Amino acid sequence: MSGRSTTWTASIIPARQARADRRRTGGTAASASGNWSRARQTLKQYGVSTFAPSRCRRAGNRDISCREAAVRIGALRERYPEEARVALTPESAVQLRKLGHNCLIEAGAGSRSGISDDAYRSVGVEVVPDARALIAASDVVVKVRSPEGDEAKSLNDGQTLISFLWPAQNPDLLETFRDKNITAVAMDMVPRISRAQKMDALSSMANIAGYRAIIEAGNQFGRFFTGQVTAAGKVQPAKVLVVGAGVAGLAAIGTAVSLGAIVHAFDVRPEVAEQIESMGANFVFLEFEANQDGAATGGYAAPSSPEFREKQLAKFRALAPEIDIVITTALIPGRPAPKLWLEDMVAMMKPGSVIVDLAAERGGNCDLTVPDQRIVSPNGVVIIGYTDFPSRMAAQASILYSTNIRHMLADLTPNKDGVINHNMEDDVIRGATVTKGGEITYPPPPPRIQAIAPAKPKEKVREPTAEEMRAAEAAAFRKQTTSQVGLLVIGALLLALIGSYVPSEFMAHIVVFALACFIGFSVIWNVSHSLHTPLMAVTNAISGIVVIGALLQIGSGNWLVVILAALSVLVATINIVGGFMVTRRMLAMFQRS
Repeated sequence: MSGRSTTWTASIIPARQARADRRRTGGTAASASGNWSRARQTLKQYGVSTFAPSRCRRAGNRDISCREAAVRIGALRERYPEEARVALTPESAVQLRKLGHNCLIEAGAGSRSGISDDAYRSVGVEVVPDARALIAASDVVVKVRSPEGDEAKSLNDGQTLISFLWPAQNPDLLETFRDKNITAVAMDMVPRISRAQKMDALSSMANIAGYRAIIEAGNQFGRFFTGQVTAAGKVQPAKVLVVGAGVAGLAAIGTAVSLGAIVHAFDVRPEVAEQIESMGANFVFLEFEANQDGAATGGYAAPSSPEFREKQLAKFRALAPEIDIVITTALIPGRPAPKLWLEDMVAMMKPGSVIVDLAAERGGNCDLTVPDQRIVSPNGVVIIGYTDFPSRMAAQASILYSTNIRHMLADLTPNKDGVINHNMEDDVIRGATVTKGGEITYPPPPPRIQAIAPAKPKEKVREPTAEEMRAAEAAAFRKQTTSQVGLLVIGALLLALIGSYVPSEFMAHIVVFALACFIGFSVIWNVSHSLHTPLMAVTNAISGIVVIGALLQIGSGNWLVVILAALSVLVATINIVGGFMVTRRMLAMFQRS
């Protein structure tokens, strides 16, 4: 072991003792301040830097000198060969320090994500030489994948671990955590509710996987996604089928549509049909008489009935010969991935077609999928079973995952004073916690709020018969005719009354005015609302005529005529100015910004 590593191992002994004393006394900084002072002295003796005064902050009404009460959060380097992500980025470390925490990271943890150790040091993160020293010096350990091999056994009693854990598939791991009194927070168990979206790491990674799946498929497909008409002939657009419209499926749909492909999508949850169609894809409906709703509690899909599955597979067989790219994303929590794209469907596909199975890590949705491999079927269909799609975009995936971790720690530090408050009454924290206090707390109680509100059944409106429709039309015509005749009679009586008192010249003008009002009202009333804006622009010319007439009347010697003419000029001018402003905004909509 190097000299620096020896220094770290020796230096964490008093620090560990101070944290143990703090836990015994209820976690207060004052009760453990003496131990932390001795710990800092020992750290200095071994040549390890202590926290600078510039990092100190206030918590409530007291000062925390040199952050003695802060929780130390350590990020481990991933041991899995194909894993390039890291659980802590410099940007997230800055935000965690604002919560009162100290951050540590194992040397080289961010190298495969393009983050150097110096980038961490520049924001005040302590770079620790190896995993053993980091675990010994940390209160909270964060990582991406669940601990493998001896990683779980190397954790200290009473520590907190935050990572993907997959508790349903790893019961032995939960027993290890229970025996070591480890508080384990599974990022894959965050409830699918609105308040928890900011820490939903599964959705973050699924979003990347769906995007990357289309990119990988395009690389293997070898042809255009969008249709084109060229001098050499017409190019048909690619036809893409996405099975499963969760986060990964919707990301794949959006990417494929943006590239110009014709996209079809299927999901057992009927409420996502509107989401699929709003993105420009076609929802694949099944003709199934029974009311089949595949939505399970928490926004995940539930197993389908055998009858529904038969209809589903029959529909896929009908689509297989014309589909160029298939993206499968279907998963059921706690179960192997359902087999949806069978071997006979692969045989029906055209040579050169591509299948990307995003469920390969859980067994795959395609019969021929081989995890972590790209294979070619006997009829020339490429089947991709990679399980590391997020890791293939490690830089972006690390940013999103570390942000999810940061939000989880923010919920665990409600007072922003560097003290973890693991509130099991909180729905999100309770749902993600799988072991605590020497007990296994998995499975959690079901979420109180559904991720997607079930679609309300639409009431069927009875179609009227032909006789009822004719009777309704006759009644409407009679009502309209009666109202029109009544208005004409009232108008004629008013004109006769006015004509008995005013000169004949005035009557000619008033008749023209009344006809203009009637015709104008009838025309404008029937104009569509979408045409009101251009109609207002056209009225500028009419308003100009009004202004000219009013200006001619201003020269009259009658003061009443002058006032009315001035008001006419004012009102018409307002209409003209508004019309030109609306016209300008209309034209700006057709200009490049």
